[in-house]
Amino acid sequence: MRTTVRLLCLFVLTSLITFSQAPPAGQPQPAGASGRGRGGRGGSGRGGGMGNQFAGQKRIRALIISGGCCHDYRGQDKILMDLMADQLPVDWTVIYEGGTGGDVRVQTYDKPNWASGYDLVIHNECYANTSDPQLLAEITAAHKAGVPSMVFHCSLHSYRAATVDDWREFMGVMSHRHTMAHNIAVKINGAASSITKGMPAEWSTPTDELYVIEKLWPTATALATAVSPEEGHAVYPVIWTNDYHGTRVFGTSLGHGPTWDDPVFRDMTVRAFKWTVNRE
Repeated sequence: MRTTVRLLCLFVLTSLITFSQAPPAGQPQPAGASGRGRGGRGGSGRGGGMGNQFAGQKRIRALIISGGCCHDYRGQDKILMDLMADQLPVDWTVIYEGGTGGDVRVQTYDKPNWASGYDLVIHNECYANTSDPQLLAEITAAHKAGVPSMVFHCSLHSYRAATVDDWREFMGVMSHRHTMAHNIAVKINGAASSITKGMPAEWSTPTDELYVIEKLWPTATALATAVSPEEGHAVYPVIWTNDYHGTRVFGTSLGHGPTWDDPVFRDMTVRAFKWTVNRE
């Protein structure tokens, strides 16, 4: 009987450790659940190996805030973690809250100094109807204090119901809607950046949504743009960086579904991660 209990406990513990390394795409996860794991192959990182290619390098502590309307965030988060596994030594924490809801208050943000201890926060969330000004002040205060960030796709429409610009100033852009989904013709700007280095001068995405950028903050630099298919044919940034009170912020409005499988987008995302944490 004791042997059976010990084996059962060992099985449960092993399952939890495996799950924490990367939330499986498509597998239900309770709201508020978090996963922790080590990235970077070799040594104790995912995938094992005969040595540690990151020996001597400081590990990066990355937090992903994820969830909300419209997308497979667990799947996207796993892609991001897998992309970086051979690139940099990263310790991941994933916070997934709200299911598919658009009016969600992420509990993590209510904790004092919620981003303390992290080298990077990745916002891949979509809570369009959440609008509490105090909450937005709490979120952006962490980045104003120096924690770098990456912002993807539907995060641009998070907190769009808010009447204050804290979140928008942090991102460097303002958007409330997007065009119909289509293959977006992306044009790389002339600005020299390690993020867009090596990208085709012109690139057509898989089916994606072009976000209507109503304002680009003076602190933001557009690295790539696209022409709207709508009347007027306005030009909107699709990849940019923002200097938020001295903090590095990377942003892209791209990332709708199949774009995450595109090799050009994936390579750009890896370079953007490295730029954001100043490991170019």
